[in-house]
Amino acid sequence: MEGTLMRSDLELPGVERVYRGKVRDVYHLTDGRTILVASDRISAFDVVLPRGIPHKGQVLSQLSWYMLQATKHVAPNWAMASPDPNVVVGETADTVRVEMVVRGYLAGHAWRQYKAGHRALCGATMPDGLKENDRFLSPLITPSTKAEEGHDEDITPTAILKQGLCTQDEWETMCRYALALFAEGARLAAEQGLILVDTKYEFGRTKDGRIILIDEIHTPDSSRYFYAEGYEDRQQRNEPQKQLSKEFVREWLIAHDFMGKEGQQVPTMDDAFVQSVTDRYTELFERITGQRLIAAPTEDMNGRIQKALEGWLG
Repeated sequence: MEGTLMRSDLELPGVERVYRGKVRDVYHLTDGRTILVASDRISAFDVVLPRGIPHKGQVLSQLSWYMLQATKHVAPNWAMASPDPNVVVGETADTVRVEMVVRGYLAGHAWRQYKAGHRALCGATMPDGLKENDRFLSPLITPSTKAEEGHDEDITPTAILKQGLCTQDEWETMCRYALALFAEGARLAAEQGLILVDTKYEFGRTKDGRIILIDEIHTPDSSRYFYAEGYEDRQQRNEPQKQLSKEFVREWLIAHDFMGKEGQQVPTMDDAFVQSVTDRYTELFERITGQRLIAAPTEDMNGRIQKALEGWLG
């Protein structure tokens, strides 16, 4: 197996604070810039799995950079540069603690709620008479709170405003940006024979009060894609849709009796499974972008990133 980046330890000038999430290491600089390093860690059910996935961080970082550049004309975003395959550098912004989940199809969490008899989700109405993976007449925004730890929680726009998570103007801006981004993401996906099913967007406030898109966008960790070819036939036959997302990892874990619940043991990820995850992430990148992934060197990845950032920071 190739090497993986499970943790970055960068020594850079002007680092104010470092935050380590489930997958990313975030370095905030005193000059108002943020360095986001995508590690090869992989999480599922809010648990970081013990083994890293070679090139996963590169896939997420490069795909996110590609999509941030491809959509910046419809919504302003934080990204400035990508000096290393695992790194995006951009403008620092205070996170708005609301995740803007946009759903074009009745899948995943929305389908589970629908199947249980609910027709309202986070303030959005889902019409009667639908089946799993049917398309909504227009995309729905179903926000959730962005939790520091554990699971995000569904929330309505009314509750968001009542709790002071954002202002009315900020909410309207985020809705406008989220729908525009989803429409552009769906168009880009269609060009590659894919359907953008659902995704989430995160926004932040800049020092001068602007709302901008932050974090990743349209990656397999934040989005669900279906293959367009055969979609209608599969729906008519009530067959599962063929999809590109991280769902296959969750399915493997469930099949091995793990869903992140107390007392459950994380199953052993052997070399063959880890390689299969790398292959799937590579396929995701190449299918979504239409570009070939050129694998970055995996020896001394921390040193490689350190050198690249030193050169970029000047």
